[in-house]
Amino acid sequence: MPNLKPLSLALLLALAAGAVQAHNFWIEPSTFTPAPGQRVAVRLRVGVELKGDPVPRDPALMKRFMAAGPSGDSPVPGVPNTEPAGFESFVSPGLYTIVYDSGRNPLELDAAKFEEYLQEEGLEKISARRAHQGKSGTGAKEVFSRCAKALVAVGNGTGSGWGAGWDRVFDQRLELVAEKNPYALAGGGELPVRLLYEGKPLAGALVMALQRGRPDIQPNKVTARTDARGRVLLKLDRPGFWLIKAVHMIPAPPDAGADWESFWASLTFSLPSR
Repeated sequence: MPNLKPLSLALLLALAAGAVQAHNFWIEPSTFTPAPGQRVAVRLRVGVELKGDPVPRDPALMKRFMAAGPSGDSPVPGVPNTEPAGFESFVSPGLYTIVYDSGRNPLELDAAKFEEYLQEEGLEKISARRAHQGKSGTGAKEVFSRCAKALVAVGNGTGSGWGAGWDRVFDQRLELVAEKNPYALAGGGELPVRLLYEGKPLAGALVMALQRGRPDIQPNKVTARTDARGRVLLKLDRPGFWLIKAVHMIPAPPDAGADWESFWASLTFSLPSR
């Protein structure tokens, strides 16, 4: 496999260069519905409008990369600095979750780009706080980390492994939790989702659902604000690949070397056809 470390650096530079559009990050396996024992390439992607560039496996940045389900919990194996980031086979049928957590990445934006980014991601409270501090016209230093999950349906929907798993909590710093099995939504339907920050419901956060092939602009994405219990109900109107995402930002702790710290959560799956 080729060494893709320069590509990883290029992606970080692209983020820091300041394209105002948010760069989503997600897990995209080669198939969301493998047969038991089938070898699956587990790819990490970053990009705009779900047009993702590959993210090679970086052990220095990766805090957790695992698969969990009826066959047990185990790290996703792979070769450092290569793409795909890992490979997995799922022995038993059922629902599995692939979990990825990253360390901090630095980012610095000028005032206009930072304010636009806050508006795009529903972080108006941070913008208001900056205004109160008299800092709306100043740039910002940020550190961000990724909290990604993918739900994979192995087999034909039979067996004990299909009775649970979609709502399992993995103690990510910011975590999206499906409260219904998305693979039961043949053709589309309503998916209840909960957003947790440090294990507790996060109220008032913007949650978005995006589907490949649609522009990443209104009204072609599904959005909702979490209620007091951290819950939203998303109307996913057609089958295929979906990415659900949310961002939460806090004042950065002293050890971060930044003004703000953000956490980006994502959840991917593929709704079946009728």
